[in-house]
Amino acid sequence: MDKLKGWKELVPGGLIVEAGNAKEYKTGDWRTEKPELNLEKCIHCFFCWAYCPDGAVIVDAETGKMLAFNYDYCKGCGICASICPAKGAITMVAE
Repeated sequence: MDKLKGWKELVPGGLIVEAGNAKEYKTGDWRTEKPELNLEKCIHCFFCWAYCPDGAVIVDAETGKMLAFNYDYCKGCGICASICPAKGAITMVAE
């Protein structure tokens, strides 16, 4: 495991100074709530995928179905649950 950087070693303002390194910053630990998916109620409309500001919705391109959430990047904003037309398919739960 890589050694974590101290505050003196971080780039000011959290800027990403190297191309392609955004995936290294796992921001999912910021949240206090997380979305949970009920696949039995999901209609696979992809509204959650389209509206997610973090790209944390996992979709299977072959089957065209929503699979899960990538909790490494989901910040728990709840947009997916609020935009979902299939009531109860996505619910926000406390961490």
